[in-house]
Formats: sequence, C-alpha cells, structure tokens
Amino acid sequence: MTQVLAILVLPLFLLAGIVAAAMLDRVVPALVAGRSLTPSVAGPLSVTASLALTQTGGTEHPDRVNWFLAPILYFTLAAIGLSVVPFAPGVVAADLDAGIVLWGACESLTVVAVFLHGWSANSPLPLIGAYRYVAIGLPAMLLSMFVLIAAALPAQSLAVTDIVEAQRSVWNIVRQPAGFVLFLMLGLSLSLRGPFDYADPYDLAGGTTAEISGTARLTWWLARLAMLVSVSAMTATVFLGGYLGPILPGFVWLVLKTGLVLVVLAGAGEIFARLPPDRMMNVIWLALLPLSFLMLVAVGVELLLWG
Repeated sequence: MTQVLAILVLPLFLLAGIVAAAMLDRVVPALVAGRSLTPSVAGPLSVTASLALTQTGGTEHPDRVNWFLAPILYFTLAAIGLSVVPFAPGVVAADLDAGIVLWGACESLTVVAVFLHGWSANSPLPLIGAYRYVAIGLPAMLLSMFVLIAAALPAQSLAVTDIVEAQRSVWNIVRQPAGFVLFLMLGLSLSLRGPFDYADPYDLAGGTTAEISGTARLTWWLARLAMLVSVSAMTATVFLGGYLGPILPGFVWLVLKTGLVLVVLAGAGEIFARLPPDRMMNVIWLALLPLSFLMLVAVGVELLLWG
C-alpha cells in the first residue's frame, strides 16, 4: 500500500518541483543581476507559453527519431532516479536493495541522452556541445561513484532507505562535507547548469539546443528542470537526512530540504563561471577525483577504527 502511495506521490512531487525550479530559473538571475522582482519575472507560465507558441525549427537530414526521443529519455531518467528516494518512512516507489546502483545507472545514461540530443541534429554546434558534455560528464560520473559509496558505508547498505536511517544520529553532510560539495557539482553537471554546462553553453549559441525552438525547446527545458529536481531530492536524501526531522511530517522535511538544495544549485549556476573544457578536465582528473577517492578511504578507515 505504501508503495502505491509513493507511486502516486512521485509525479506530483516532480511536477511541483519543476514549477518551483522554473520560478527559481527566473528569480535567481534577476536577484544576481540586481533587477527588481515582478510577477512577470517570477512566473514560469510566460516562458512556457512563449516556447509553446514559437514555431518549431529543424535542420537538414537530422536523425528525427533520436532527436525526438532524447528529451523523453532525459526526463524519464530523472523520474526513475527520483523513484528510489523515500518520501517518508516506508514510502518509496522503488525500494531496492541497491537503489544507489539504479541512481548511478540513470546518471550514466544521462550522458547518452544529452549526446543523442546534440548528435541527432546533424549540425556542428550541437555536436560540439554533445562531445564537450561527454568529455566532462564521464569523469563526473566517477566522482559520483566514490561519493555515493562513501555515503553508503556508514549504513553498510546500498539501499537509499538504509542510508537515510543511518543519519538519525548525524547527517552525512557533517560526516562528509566534501562529499556534499562534490555531489552538488555532479548535480550541476547532470542538469546542465552554470560552471558544468558544457552541453548548452552560450559560447556555442546554445549547444545541443542551437537548432531547436518551440515545443522541442520547451520539452528539453522541462527535462532539464526535472533532472534538477531529481538531483536535489537525492542530495537532500543522501546528505541532509531526507525525511528525518523533528515535529513536522517526514514528507514536509524532504520537501523543505529539496527546496533548499534547489536554491543552492540555482544560485551556483548563476554565480560561478565556467572554465574552458581543457582546464575543467584537469581540475576533475587531477584534483576532484583524487579528493573523492581520499574521502572514500578516510570514511572506510574511520569505520574500521571507530565503527
């Protein structure tokens, strides 16, 4: 019965998160630029209507099937990843013993979805954006592997529910603050934001979105927002205790924590600059990956010595 409840709650949670993320996409840039907030700025409906009413463009000889399926795959991966997040004790759509593994599979396939979106257009700029994202996204997935294993070690389980329950005494953000920051970086990469937006950057005229408009652009935008919501919910679950909290119901705590991570990611995407791809590759391979591995070793040693 609780699984059925979770399956019903999941689309509502995702829809509400997309609306909130769309509002943040309008509000945060305005705040960073020092502009005043108005209903037209805060409301995502104007953007949705504008994109929906714009004529859909195309290119010569694209791979239309994959071009059409890429945003659907991207959105679906966000929903599947969210399915392992427990909304309350016992309320989870996919209560798997290896829920973290399913999340990791969704992360990896995100690279495929984004690449297909750029490759299928049969145009130079989208293809360059797709290859850039693959180059940055693949090592970023290795970051996630080390970070999530380190977060799962205290629970001695790969089940997301067990990871939440293991945080009743102390949240993982306190145990592993570096892991929290690294996972936020991964979230920026998965949702194509700010310093990790190498797929759809302005210097490529929109990258994989350079040749789309109208409903096609709207669909891709919604898929990106869905992935942002999914990443935020997983971050809140793995590092902020998920549904754990006093007084308020568990679902309310998850919503509040997810909203907090949404704000952090939206702000980071506007504040931090994007490095050139070659420099970012050096940062990931020479700094972030060794840091994530050392953090995993440190957590393992801590558990061996002090339990």
